[in-house]
Formats: sequence, C-alpha cells, structure tokens
Amino acid sequence: MKKNRTDVRGRQTEAVHASDPFNTTRAISPPIWQTTTFHDTPEHFAEIATDIKPTEYYTRYGNPTHRQVEATLTALEGGEAALVTGSGMGAIFAATMSLLQSGNHVVAQNNHYAGTTTLLRDILPRFGIECTFVDQTRASDFAAAVRPHTKLIYAETPTNPLMQITDLRAIADLGRRRGITTIVDNTFATPINQRPLEFGIDMVVHSATKYIGGHHDVTAGALVSSREMVERAWRFAIVAGATLSPFDGWLLLRGLRTLGLRVERHNRNALALARFLEGHPKVERVNYPGLESHPQHHLAREQMSGFTGILSAELRGGYHEAERFIRSLKLAAYAASLGGFETLVVHPAAMWRLQLSAERRRETGIGESLVRISVGLEDERDLIADFAQALDE
Repeated sequence: MKKNRTDVRGRQTEAVHASDPFNTTRAISPPIWQTTTFHDTPEHFAEIATDIKPTEYYTRYGNPTHRQVEATLTALEGGEAALVTGSGMGAIFAATMSLLQSGNHVVAQNNHYAGTTTLLRDILPRFGIECTFVDQTRASDFAAAVRPHTKLIYAETPTNPLMQITDLRAIADLGRRRGITTIVDNTFATPINQRPLEFGIDMVVHSATKYIGGHHDVTAGALVSSREMVERAWRFAIVAGATLSPFDGWLLLRGLRTLGLRVERHNRNALALARFLEGHPKVERVNYPGLESHPQHHLAREQMSGFTGILSAELRGGYHEAERFIRSLKLAAYAASLGGFETLVVHPAAMWRLQLSAERRRETGIGESLVRISVGLEDERDLIADFAQALDE
C-alpha cells in the first residue's frame, strides 16, 4: 500500500504524489477510466447529477482520471482547483468566456500565441467584447488601457515566439486595485519555472499538449484557479464540449510524473544553445530570457526560477534563408508544437500565415527569418553540433 502524503513538498514530489489520494486502487500506475458514463442507484443519481464536477456521473462532467491530473496541476501551480480540457484553446476559451459578456472590455498583449490572438482580435468582438492590445514589456501600458468596463487582463509570459516577459506582480496589483480578473498563459514556463498565482494572478491556463504532456502524443488543455472560478469555467466547458478523453487524461498524468526532471534538462539545453547561437556570425539576434543580453533578463530572474526550453533566433537573411537552415538540421524536426522530448524547429512566418497577416507579423516583431526552437532532451553537445552544421550549410 502506498504511503499517505506528507505536508512537506517539492514540486517534483508533488508531480509524483499529489494524485495519490484520488487513486482508489492499489495500482502504482492508476488505471484509465475509459468510460463515458457510470451506473448508480435511483436515490443517488439525482444527487450526483447536480454535483459540481462529479467524477463518476458522465465523463463530459468529470472522470476519475481527470481528477488525478487536476489534483496534480492544482498542487504544482499552488491553486485551489483545476480543470482539464480537450486542448489548450479549449482551456483559454472556457476561461475567457466564463468571465465575459457583451459590453465588456479586455486588455491583452501585442504578442500572444496565434490562436489566442485570433480569439481576442476576431472572435470576441462578435460577442460585443472589445479588446485593447498593449506592449507587454511596459507595465504602465496595461494601466493606461484600462476602461470602466474592463473585466479581464489577459497575459502570456514568456511570449510566443519572441520570449518577451510580462511583469506578473504589476498586472496582478493592477487587477486587484481595479477589480479586474487577471489570467496568465503559463505554458512556456510551466509551474516548475514560474507560478503566477503566487504573484496574485487569478487564473493560470496551459496548453497541456506542450510541457505538461511532454511526449508529443496528447492534445489537452488545463486551467488552475480558485474553486469558484474553476466552477464557472467548468460550467461553460461542459456546454462548449471542451472535453478531454480519459485516455488523454492518463497520458497527461504519465507526463506529469517527470515534469520537474524534464524541465530542468530543457532549461539547461536551451541556455547552452542560446549562448552558442548568440555568438554565431550568421545569427542576428537570439530571444531567450536566460541570456544577460535579453532586455528583460532581470525581470525574468525575479519571477522565474528557470528560463524554459524555448528560444527564437533571427537569422541574417530572409524567409528563404530560414527555410534552408531548418531543412539542414538533422536532429531537430521541422514541426509545429513544442515542449516535448524531441527538439522541434518552426518558421513562424510560414506557420502563422493563416492567423496573422504579413502586416500583423511585422507589427508584432515576427520577422521573415525568425526561427522558433523548442529545445528537447538530446545531449547538449549533439544539439550544438547539429545547429552548427546547419548554419555552416
């Protein structure tokens, strides 16, 4: 029988043991509750049908596998409750729409994941919700953009793909003073490197497809907040159909077990590669908050314990030079997504043509020769050798 939890917890310990109380079996690796529904007695059915997030009623409402993932994420982020969804955008959509209604106003950043930008810029206005976009590197711009009907400040730090940093404490303080809810996308940092709730942020969202899953084999999302805010998001999610399958929930739980170990290696490899690229004559600029040359390096050190496995580099040349460089890589794969065991490289100017026009990319600083690199778990020496030969090619 597994031992009971203790109160003294490191984050890797939480990743391994936070779900123990919710594993009702004797299996070390818990089973997958691969079922859509659960039978019950007539007396209990009416009661459980009105519960909040019941785990043994109907899987769109909850599932024992989901509950274990949510318990682990809650512990890692330091929240009160969590909700898993079928994708990162499912979590973001549930989080925002559970808080907003027609006539509300949102303050967001110029730089966001392209799907988030589409939601804020194109979808929310259809519901009568206005959005103002600001330079996330200047905390004062958030305050200047607030209006009497502002209900949400939405941030992402570090940003995708320029690795800019948002001052978590500043926007949390602003939200608290003005009665505005604050949400932060913590996908790039993970709770191993950064815990926005500790700075006073109201809710954290994740594309759990990335580091939380960590193995390039699951699409999922998650949000962590107070019980009240998670309940509101859950009520929206069950209507929107943003449901995670039990099997994908189990894959997330499996990935979470090694999150701390993986992120530590991602951090180390990314810093080494960033330093190498920064010194290469064919690289114009490297965007990585762990470098002292990063304009917000000191802020990153204040609010992050590690600097993530993501970086981007602006090559000397243009669109075609970036494509040739990526094709010359042998270990790194040219593929969308990030945060998994294998190094992935992508060309944002090519990947986001549908969501972001050329003009919009220029406005946000996404150049034609920018390359985003999700540094994997390979040996540092082999990674640097691969990037060196590709640059020489």
